[in-house]
Amino acid sequence: MIRVSLQGLRQLCETNLVELKFIRRLKLADKFPTRRMLCTRDIRLLNSDLGKKTFNFTLPQNSPAYDTVSKNLLTVFDIIYQDWRNIPVESVAVLVAVPTNPQKQFWEYFDKRLRNMTKTQKKDFINK
Repeated sequence: MIRVSLQGLRQLCETNLVELKFIRRLKLADKFPTRRMLCTRDIRLLNSDLGKKTFNFTLPQNSPAYDTVSKNLLTVFDIIYQDWRNIPVESVAVLVAVPTNPQKQFWEYFDKRLRNMTKTQKKDFINK
């Protein structure tokens, strides 16, 4: 596991699919205290025809109502939930990074490892 700064994580997510684990900011009784996520900030990948079709990607319509940088949060696109999420950088551990360029390499990885995950497998991944 690797810990990174806000800027370091932003740069990593702009050129990779990143598997992260972090402590949830909001504690809920029915949720695990930590969460894993597959995320990226690679707009070229997400906004490609295949990215739009596979991830239901749309560009963000609004900015958060608060300053994410002052709260040490990074906004990323969550591949499993197919939506934008803010993650707390201070508790993030980077587990894996898969380059998103060339895109062909990324899609091969995605097809092999992620495309056919069931809802149960996705839930298990998130809570592992």
